[in-house]
This record gives sequence, C-alpha cells and structure tokens, in this order.
Amino acid sequence: TWRGFAAAWREEEAFRQECVLALLVVPLGLWVGESGVERAVLVGPMFIVLTVELLNSAVEAAVDRIGAEHHPLSGIAKELGSAAVFAAFALLAITWALVLLGRV
Repeated sequence: TWRGFAAAWREEEAFRQECVLALLVVPLGLWVGESGVERAVLVGPMFIVLTVELLNSAVEAAVDRIGAEHHPLSGIAKELGSAAVFAAFALLAITWALVLLGRV
C-alpha cells in the first residue's frame, strides 16, 4: 500500500497536485462544516478525487505496459480514467457549492 502511494507521489504530477489541494480542502472542510455530517460531506469528496486519481494512474500504467503502439481501446481506457477524475472533481465542487449556498 505505501509503495503504491510512494509510486503515485513520485510518478504522477496530478496526484501531487491533488494532495496539495487536499491539504487545503480537508482542514477548510473541517473548519467550515457546522456538524459532523457536514464535515464528512465536505471532506469526503476530496478523498474520492484522490482514490479515482490512483485508479486512473493504475489504468494508465497498465495500458502503457501493454505497448507503445496506438490502439483505439488504449485511448478509450485512458480517456475514461480521465473522465472519472473529472467527475470526482465535479462532485467535490458541487458538494461544496450546495453546502455553502444552503447557508445563504
């Protein structure tokens, strides 16, 4: 497990960027949340982003291991992984917006 985290940190720029974002989002979510449930709702999606990024990186590594030649399915696999990361970020943004706008 720790070797996987170390490999992601070492090899994946996006994972490092998302970890830096998590250093901001998690404490802010814990501070802004008015209840335990609200804190979990604000912080949870950040961990989903990190999880999906790890899975996306695993897909990319497996596809790259298969070979360097272009294959339509390889491209689709990588695009699907990227779309999953985008969806996780959308969840993060929508969650924060709903919680914060619900206070207005």
